Amino acid sequence: MKQITQQQKKFVSEYIKTLSGESAAKQAGYKSKDLKVISSQLLSKPLIIKEIKHQLNEQIASLRVNKGYVIQKLLQIAEFSLEEEDILDKEGCFTGKRKLRDTSAGLKALESLCKYLGFNSYQPEEYKQAKIITISNLDDSKI
Repeated sequence: MKQITQQQKKFVSEYIKTLSGESAAKQAGYKSKDLKVISSQLLSKPLIIKEIKHQLNEQIASLRVNKGYVIQKLLQIAEFSLEEEDILDKEGCFTGKRKLRDTSAGLKALESLCKYLGFNSYQPEEYKQAKIITISNLDDSKI
């Protein structure tokens, strides 16, 4: 079985840092006029792809971040950002109006939380025909 070379390992490490194939090839020491072609060839090799996945998994494992912690922080960001605060005039007096602190940060946190929890995966619900209930079609026993 073929092994990945040290230069290829260096390429993978640099690629993970920058996500630029050309830059990673240059930093790994590849000498060519067209580093784009070299990087494209490297990124199409199964051994390189496997090494990228391996190095990424090692980095993720080294973080040791608990899922509960991530969820808790996202909730805190969303709650804080979507709280209302008073609007003050130039003199610092309350104007009687309120606004949300930071709607974009709050919505981004909620979006990330939904993705993290899998709420955004589309699952069509079964179509149910609505029943119209009026006083005239109710039995006395149901009232």
